[in-house]
Amino acid sequence: MKVLVATEKPFAKIAVDGIRKEVEAAGYELALLEKYTEKQALLDAVKDANAIIIRSDIIDKEVFDAAPNLKIVVRAGAGYDNVDLEAATAHGVCVMNTPGQNSNAVAELVFGMLIMAVRNFYDGKSGTELKGKKLGIHAYGNVGRNVARIAKGIGMDIYAYDAYCPKEVMEADGIKALESAEELYATCDIVSLHIPATPETKNSINYALVNRLPKNGILVNTARKEVINEAELIQLMDERADLKYITDIMPVANEIFAAKFPGRYFSTPKKMGAQTAEANINAGIAAARQIVGFLRDGCEKFRVNK
Repeated sequence: MKVLVATEKPFAKIAVDGIRKEVEAAGYELALLEKYTEKQALLDAVKDANAIIIRSDIIDKEVFDAAPNLKIVVRAGAGYDNVDLEAATAHGVCVMNTPGQNSNAVAELVFGMLIMAVRNFYDGKSGTELKGKKLGIHAYGNVGRNVARIAKGIGMDIYAYDAYCPKEVMEADGIKALESAEELYATCDIVSLHIPATPETKNSINYALVNRLPKNGILVNTARKEVINEAELIQLMDERADLKYITDIMPVANEIFAAKFPGRYFSTPKKMGAQTAEANINAGIAAARQIVGFLRDGCEKFRVNK
């Protein structure tokens, strides 16, 4: 069996070493395709692969068509919208993610960006503190839980809304569970987004919802850029000079945001949430173990397609 690590944005060497150890201990061959710049390189590399580990790499119908022996794709990370699940299922390929492996890294970035925002991006002027502020967590999954854990240490007042997480689960963690996204935004000084990009959520963070934030509200996005209705958010920030938007996913309209809202907007140059040595290692090795478990034992615990 041949396991391909196809990463335009490579894993750290220590992560690759850990992946190799897991794969070769199971008696499989490991192949690396790193820092590739043309899709054809990926198409050539998958021709004889039985399994693929990826990061943000696009695995679409063309890739599946080029990989007749492929059995499994594992996205080293939580999101998997870069994989065509319908095409995977049509080709009989199992797709998995590695939930929870990057969660602490993303949660820490939330607070790194928030502290910068409430301190006016370190422009020398007096800012505010996070202690005592009302934090809203929009989606209480692995990252949301870590955000709540850190927020407790800071002394924030924590609320959450998640359409799919039972209220009792949030309340057991000491979180105030709210009944709707509208209530969350109207209640909290800061909202941290952790929703996936789905047909239901795309463009759902819009004018009407974000306008519910109280004065000096902050929206922080470490989820997906597709959930933001950029045109409506620009309109709202034009009308409300008190709002700030900080994001780990550069918007399509980044230049407009940056030009119109200096001191109220910040985007990382590329998605940085999982860019820590620890998360890199955790996700890569988890992906390798899941591939071995699937190929050897048929384990499908983290399967995300039908």
